[in-house]
Amino acid sequence: MRFTPEFIDEIRARLPVSEVVGRRVKLKKQGREWAGLSPFNKEKTPSFFVNDQKGFYHCFSSGKHGSIFDFVMETEGLSFPEAVERLAQQAGLEMPKSEPQEIERQKRRATLHEVMDMAAAYYEAQLAGGAGTAARAYLDKRGLSQLTRTEFRLGYAPNDRMGLRNHLVKLDVPVADMVEAGLLVHGDDVKEPFDRFRDRVMFPIHDARGRVIAFGGRALQADVPAKYLNSPETPLFHKGGVLFNHHRARAAAQASGNAVAVEGYMDVIALAQAGIRNAVAPLGTALTEGQLDLLWRMGPEPVLCFDGDKAGQRAAHRAIDTALPHLKPGRSLRFAFLPEGQDPDDLVRSAGPGAVEAVLAQARAMDEVLWEREVDLAPADTPERRAALERRLSDLVRSIADETVRRHYGQAMQDRFRRMGQAARPQQPFQRAGASRPGNGPRGRFNNQRVEPLRASAGLRSSMTLSGARISVREAALVIALIRHPRLIERHAETISEIELGAPDLQKLRMVAIDSAAHGEAESVEMMEGAIARAGLAATLARIEASLTPGDWWARAAADDLDAETGFLHSLALHQKARALHKELRAAEAVLGQDLSEENFSRLADIQTQLATADGTEASIEGFGAASGRPGRSL
Repeated sequence: MRFTPEFIDEIRARLPVSEVVGRRVKLKKQGREWAGLSPFNKEKTPSFFVNDQKGFYHCFSSGKHGSIFDFVMETEGLSFPEAVERLAQQAGLEMPKSEPQEIERQKRRATLHEVMDMAAAYYEAQLAGGAGTAARAYLDKRGLSQLTRTEFRLGYAPNDRMGLRNHLVKLDVPVADMVEAGLLVHGDDVKEPFDRFRDRVMFPIHDARGRVIAFGGRALQADVPAKYLNSPETPLFHKGGVLFNHHRARAAAQASGNAVAVEGYMDVIALAQAGIRNAVAPLGTALTEGQLDLLWRMGPEPVLCFDGDKAGQRAAHRAIDTALPHLKPGRSLRFAFLPEGQDPDDLVRSAGPGAVEAVLAQARAMDEVLWEREVDLAPADTPERRAALERRLSDLVRSIADETVRRHYGQAMQDRFRRMGQAARPQQPFQRAGASRPGNGPRGRFNNQRVEPLRASAGLRSSMTLSGARISVREAALVIALIRHPRLIERHAETISEIELGAPDLQKLRMVAIDSAAHGEAESVEMMEGAIARAGLAATLARIEASLTPGDWWARAAADDLDAETGFLHSLALHQKARALHKELRAAEAVLGQDLSEENFSRLADIQTQLATADGTEASIEGFGAASGRPGRSL
């Protein structure tokens, strides 16, 4: 559903940020702001601030920043439409009505939800009655209490082709609705649709709002084709976007900080009964991108808990391949492997919840599991085989979309690769005549080519010295722009807090600027200057601002905010690219110092070429400067 700006603004107007946040965080009034302990990190000193006038919160310990909608999404793991609906209810607003076609679809889905709920009630009654004797014995054997069976609405589908169908017909449910809900088997070769689930223990599958949308059935007989059977895809159920127990585990995951993904229904239920209530499970298939997104909404580093056998390892490896392109700073996966031959259900019944918690506490980082997978694929005992390993790892790292995460993954893999080389080659490496020793940098010759030291482009050469530290003019312009155009902080707070700055003076100025904005002292340049003066940085600010070049006009106070934001974002992109390339360059120099190969030389030369052009990259942006009364020009 789409929401009009007017509807969103009405919710904002009715619900101050402090009221929404105050339901979860104990806030104390401090001037025009409210302060409290971060809901995202454990801390003893408040670093979490709420500003009702500005309509946002900012957490200095985690860098998180946003509106009431962002807060509800972060703390409760909701999607944006779910957050809007939750806050609209709190504000006493009716949700807007959709277009006629959408209204009809919603009515249809509501009808199917009712059908599914009636089916769940039927299966529950069958489990409690005479037909459910064998199913109850199975659940007794698995150690599930009556309280757990009731909570998860477990049931039994009798061995009757028309049992559920006849029951629902008596309740005036059309057979067509049962077919559409996936409850009946139908087709051109089927005369009369009949019950899909027969002689199975039934596990209702719910959506994020706790409504039954599908079923999973566990066969009681050993000779059936499918031990577990799920509902087919329906208007209510798309298995790639659903996690079993998601609606229950979401709150527990928000409280604990992370979710645990296990392989099956019984694992989830057994863990919940043992007090581990943040567990979910995919629905019989490998984790999908949609399911990973649900897990990441529940916590930044969900733990995937797999059996310790080869099948469990394969499942972990598939999850890595799915997750790699979508990693972001602070967002990854961890992997816990159970003793071979045991699943969470077995372990919790045989050794108690403490044994499972011990396994989860030893969960391993994703890059570690990825490295081991690639090393185990083939021997790496010759230069050619190590080159093949390096190529595979390089291809995998390149699949990561986020530049910062990609760079750190590349460095981590290179570090491991270097240690492997050192272990396999304890003697001093062979040195060509005229080649440099490890640690002295790449100054040897290959095919009569000389590795020249990098000559910085104009952006890197242009720097100044303050307090004994070299300061890049580009970094200085970024920080000056925050001070002269404080609205940038409100719009880009999280990005600004993550900018890598080389000089302590710039880091201090940035911190004062962000802190002032969070305390409402950034409504004017004068207020910002006052905050900087109180911090004893007025002289530092003057010296840094005086060093800016004419091309940095967009960072100065005279520039229009629109031009300032355009210049800031463009310069930030170039800054981040240059920083990443410099780190890659240092890593490449170290590798070349250890292994003077043609491949390593080519890699270093390629990075040097990229750096030589990156800093000088110009962007022609239509209209840039016009808002400030300047003729259109390039950045």
